[in-house]
Amino acid sequence: MAIRKAEAVWQGGLRDGQGKVKLGSGTFEGAYSFPSRFEEGKGTNPEELIGAAHAGCFSMALSAGLGQAGITPKRITTTAQVHLEKSGDGFAITRIDLSTEADVPGIDAAAFAKHADDAKRNCPVSKALAGTSITLAAKLL
Repeated sequence: MAIRKAEAVWQGGLRDGQGKVKLGSGTFEGAYSFPSRFEEGKGTNPEELIGAAHAGCFSMALSAGLGQAGITPKRITTTAQVHLEKSGDGFAITRIDLSTEADVPGIDAAAFAKHADDAKRNCPVSKALAGTSITLAAKLL
């Protein structure tokens, strides 16, 4: 199977340093810093990247599950809110809230909810983050 890679470089101290993250595919490179991670500064941060990965993985897993049931979604839009909070002497990702809206012709709300829950439990990123509380709000359009 595929092996994906990313790279991060950090220069300087924690509060005054700066870093760059880069995807192995070359499709994204972004700066990050203490303010972009723990405050509201400009740039990206690891939690935002985890959120993008989780939202993308969940959307694909939901599409796959629906496809296995013979249903093709028109559109699935998912957001992930990654909660980074103080924990003891450090920080921890305490919760990820997934929110999805999907236009799926030919399915009722109960069947959609089941497929969405299956995708939440079984997408590879959810499995990798199993130690974190993951919530889901799923809306069928």
